[in-house]
Amino acid sequence: MDKIEGSVLRSPADVRGFADFDGPLYYVPTGFIDRADDPQTLPLAGGRRGFSALEIIRRRENGGAESMILPLLALEGWVQNSGRVDEINAVLDRLTGNRRAFANQDMDSSHIMGIVNVTPDSFSDGGEHNSTDQAIAHGRALAGQGASILDIGGESTRPGAAPVSIAEEIDRVVPVIQALAGDGHCVSVDTRHAGVMAAAIEAGAHIINDVTALAGDEASLELVAQSDKPVILMHMQGEPGTMQDHPSYECVVLDVYDYLLDRVESCEQAGISRDRICVDPGIGFGKSLSHNLELLSRLSIFHGLGCPVLLGASRKSFIGKIDPTAAPQNRLGGSLAAALNGWRQGMQIVRVHDVAQTAQAVSIASAMGTV
Repeated sequence: MDKIEGSVLRSPADVRGFADFDGPLYYVPTGFIDRADDPQTLPLAGGRRGFSALEIIRRRENGGAESMILPLLALEGWVQNSGRVDEINAVLDRLTGNRRAFANQDMDSSHIMGIVNVTPDSFSDGGEHNSTDQAIAHGRALAGQGASILDIGGESTRPGAAPVSIAEEIDRVVPVIQALAGDGHCVSVDTRHAGVMAAAIEAGAHIINDVTALAGDEASLELVAQSDKPVILMHMQGEPGTMQDHPSYECVVLDVYDYLLDRVESCEQAGISRDRICVDPGIGFGKSLSHNLELLSRLSIFHGLGCPVLLGASRKSFIGKIDPTAAPQNRLGGSLAAALNGWRQGMQIVRVHDVAQTAQAVSIASAMGTV
């Protein structure tokens, strides 16, 4: 059975040692404040929320990593001693800068992406909306409950899922995309296949959501580059069929960050500008329970990529590993806890099954921060 293991991150470390360190450093906003106009905070990704400290992380030579937490009030002195003035200024620009609209959605606040699986075998709701009419009705219902993006998928990527032909995947998603996009909804297609991407774009899809970060199909990078469509790049270790066998990382937070940075830069080199890119750390995709929890605790690191960040933790198996009595359909409490944790850390998009409940939870949490 999967269990919670000790983190490979050790903190606090000696501040002086970090100042003398000449290797790469990673920067994680922390000390979150509801109002970014507090004089002791900086705005998180241009939004209303702010942060008052940075956790600074470095890799250790013998594996793992160590970190220190530095209040923003002490940052200037540390920067001068470390000689990293230009680096820190660039980092702060990425962490605090406004995000441009993504698929015409304002990224200054969190959006809910509703999941519409047109599949018989998805881990949580497979078969519930398997027909075209059922999927369209479900998408319309989710939009009415507060989803500003509808994510249409025709292939299950759960562990051990059977592959689906390109033709069958297209048959599943295209009529649903046509109907929902025709209604005026913002629609994304959840696929890792260039042929499906092309058909979805022609059908009216506004966003490409790829669990392989445009690396799983050699034609997908060029296809998206030549379109004007924004893309969501997700991290996954391995393939869906085997990704949960033995996931392994030196430091999962830093390894996933480095992977997504590499994919963002590859997209830019191919002609996809950074303002067309959203990143997703891939909760549950080639990660153990401890890996997922470490990522969830430091989601804010991904703002350093200068892109909107998506969190997809709804009904995931890590919830069931913490609460073994909870079947996928009974993981609402854990899903809301993860979504609110993402909202707290400034995630611009949360991808969920339970839209109405998530919208209410985020609205209440947000309202409490305004008083």
